[in-house]
Amino acid sequence: MTMGDDAMDGSDSEHLRPARMRIKTTVLMSHGDESHPTDLIDISATGVLLRRPREWGGKAGESWVLDMIFGHDLHIHLEAKVARVSEKHIGFAYTRIPEDKQVPLWNLLGGYADILEMWHDE
Repeated sequence: MTMGDDAMDGSDSEHLRPARMRIKTTVLMSHGDESHPTDLIDISATGVLLRRPREWGGKAGESWVLDMIFGHDLHIHLEAKVARVSEKHIGFAYTRIPEDKQVPLWNLLGGYADILEMWHDE
């Protein structure tokens, strides 16, 4: 059996996930009265990875509103749930993308929207 076969049957620590595009921009993350500006690390068709603000006190499972501005003309405002938290990063999974932001998001992602990549459990 090859390593790829192991990954496909889930017996290895390798998995497939939507491809992530590295792009730099600032994100405003908001939850109730709490809000933090932070940096986008990468973005995919299913979520984003953000730099964890020092004063952030959230936890996995919470819903946050994310405002991302790309260039001068693309503003994507969506809702996402905290999927994972580490000392330096917060991973979010999209829960609601407004209909008028779906096409701009897919256009931003380009080919990244349709491909999968391997990743390893850390």
